Amino acid sequence: MEPARLKLYAYLDARDHQRTYLAIMRLFTSTLLADLSAGEVAGALAGAEREGRVDQGESRIENVINRLRQLVEWGNLVQGRREVVASSIAEFQHGSVRYQVSKLAVRVQRDVDELLRVPEGAREVSRELLPAVQRGLGQLGQSLSAALVGGGRRPREVLAEQVTTVFLQHAELAATVRDFYAYLGQVVTRHHLAPDEIAGFRNLLVEYIQMVVEDVLRHTPAIADALSKLTSARAELLGLLGRADLGDRVERARGRSAEDWRELTDWFVDRPGRPSQVTALRDATARAIGSLLAGVKRATSGGGLLPGRRAELLKLASWLDSATRGDAHTLYAAAFGLHPSRHLSPAPEHDSDNERTPWRDGPVVDVQVSVRGRGDRGARARTSRILDDPMTEQSLLAQAREADERRAASVAELAAAAPNLDTTTLSGEALGVLCELLTLAMAQRDGTRDPGSATDPVRGLRVTVEHSAGRHTRITSAAGTLTLHDSTLVLD
Repeated sequence: MEPARLKLYAYLDARDHQRTYLAIMRLFTSTLLADLSAGEVAGALAGAEREGRVDQGESRIENVINRLRQLVEWGNLVQGRREVVASSIAEFQHGSVRYQVSKLAVRVQRDVDELLRVPEGAREVSRELLPAVQRGLGQLGQSLSAALVGGGRRPREVLAEQVTTVFLQHAELAATVRDFYAYLGQVVTRHHLAPDEIAGFRNLLVEYIQMVVEDVLRHTPAIADALSKLTSARAELLGLLGRADLGDRVERARGRSAEDWRELTDWFVDRPGRPSQVTALRDATARAIGSLLAGVKRATSGGGLLPGRRAELLKLASWLDSATRGDAHTLYAAAFGLHPSRHLSPAPEHDSDNERTPWRDGPVVDVQVSVRGRGDRGARARTSRILDDPMTEQSLLAQAREADERRAASVAELAAAAPNLDTTTLSGEALGVLCELLTLAMAQRDGTRDPGSATDPVRGLRVTVEHSAGRHTRITSAAGTLTLHDSTLVLD
């Protein structure tokens, strides 16, 4: 199924007769229920041939028949027949075989014509559709309640009209948002921007995007609330919309299935593990503004090529394009200092399989931007300024106070259990403090039989460990049991 559908795009990338295929498909999709013979197509191509829109000779009937058969093979056209009155066998053959365009081919050609009409600049986001979607969902809830109570054909027709309108409005809104951010992504990632481009993108990001994001965030809560109310009555809504007996192969309008409503809800409402498109839009805006700021810093700092060098590089490129082969090598060497090397010692081993390979065709070595711009790999710029973040500061202070309180409670627990350490069950944190002090005490011992001690510097609890042959000290806690062989432990 998928490879067959992809063949519908073959005529757009045909190596030969691409303009003819495009003219034929535009002819078939320009009218409804187009039913044309090869002769009628040839007549239309003759006019296009005179206007220079197709190559000369493409309107000949034998060429037209070959192009039509190829389009039938790709699945763009469908062959049919009808009765005709003809004066010759050739006329009968050309007139009886009719061609119609397939449904998917109409959609492909429609998308192609729309793509060719799209300008290169940004597409305006249809912000006005957000309040329209919000109002439509509110009216839809009221119409659903009326239809459930009153019944009848008229409330169902109103309900179907409102559902179709909401989904058409949302589809247009989503398309404009995707197109706008696709354009934004291809320009903010460019490494070098001219000063006029930076000014234009600054206005685009700071002013226009701010309005878009503010509108989306303002209307999203109300839209999400309306969708949540419709979720509980979704089964009744789909039941009232009904399903016409048109067969399983009919593509229904949007909003007639639970999957359509789930996609609409996911655009505005976050789900666990799946952020909504509103969240993605907010994140994309933050990344775009960050990329623009990085481009401005590159243009105004000393790192990399300054925007003023762009015109010089373009001029150099034009010189290289118009120069002869020998002059181009000389010009390149003079511009970038790549003069031939002179070896005063035996040449090193060549790093290529063919020593006659030109340098431009040899292996490519990645060079960092800082090396290209400055000629060294050293770090530049001063240390970043530490930002004042009171919220993070208070959070860290609260964590430190909590940790100090837990340690004080553990030390107090050890001090209380000191007289009966062998019969007391300690908490896991108290055992951790004891193990910490015990490690320091054992590190103070000069030998295996020498005593060692360590003291908590804040609360003064001291742990002393001494060698005692044949005696074992067992300390029980909620986290496990610690056994010290040939040792005694004293807490004071």
